[in-house]
Amino acid sequence: MTAALDPLAPFPVAEYLDDLVRVVRAEDDGRPAVVRTEHFRLHRAGRRIEVSHCLRPDQLHNGLTGLLIDELFTPGWLCGQDVFERVFCGVVRSTVPEPARAWETFYANTLEHLRDPRTAPGLIAGIAPVYARVLRLVPPGSVLDLGSCFGFLPLMLAQRPRTTVIASDIVAGSMRVLATVAAAWDTPLRTMVCDAARVPLPDACVDTVTVVHLLEHLDPGTGAAVLAEAQRLARSRVIVAVPFEDVPNADYGHVRSFDLATLTELGVGSGWRHRVSGFHGGWLILDRRPA
Repeated sequence: MTAALDPLAPFPVAEYLDDLVRVVRAEDDGRPAVVRTEHFRLHRAGRRIEVSHCLRPDQLHNGLTGLLIDELFTPGWLCGQDVFERVFCGVVRSTVPEPARAWETFYANTLEHLRDPRTAPGLIAGIAPVYARVLRLVPPGSVLDLGSCFGFLPLMLAQRPRTTVIASDIVAGSMRVLATVAAAWDTPLRTMVCDAARVPLPDACVDTVTVVHLLEHLDPGTGAAVLAEAQRLARSRVIVAVPFEDVPNADYGHVRSFDLATLTELGVGSGWRHRVSGFHGGWLILDRRPA
């Protein structure tokens, strides 16, 4: 049985190794490869996938998602969410020696691009205005972020004054990494491992719930359950943001597309006051009606 991914496990310098994947940071040694791309070389050693690269610490940011998808996964050289997560973790861990410092580098570079996206890779530049708008829409108070993934947004929210934040995700490793980075930066941030449709918190426990670029990963039934859970948890406001796509982008795990009409339907069905708009994708803002 393949061991679970541990993003903070100790590894030799410039190497990541688990049951399925080996990632090394090394110059091209010229040996035969399955494929050579601009940033990666892919080899196979028995049942283990081996990826080598020469990325520098300053290139370690969430733009890595796009590089791996474009160069190794979309062409079909690699496939599967589990393999993607292991290779991604391996590139981060093999680029900077110590585990906490590797992830701090990854987060610091990503947040720098999010705050000033003028020279950011396309993936980060695309989400930066979305995060910036969330920061404007969330008032001071308590916030729960559902489906946080790496947690860049809740980390940015937690760095504001007069804001307390809970980040949540179903992937335990992501929450461990986020908690490690937040602690290293003295950023007060609580993390939870849970299903976004079943959050173990009481009713109306936070002022605002954010559901940002999550619903496109869920089928309509699960998405409706997540939205209902967000309403249960929020005292005042729920903020939903989704990308607009003609066809769900399967490379990024999207299974559902949205437009303004779909968001309006969700807003009407919520029973709360709602606003729908378009800005780098679609927005649904729900405000609880006064008692």
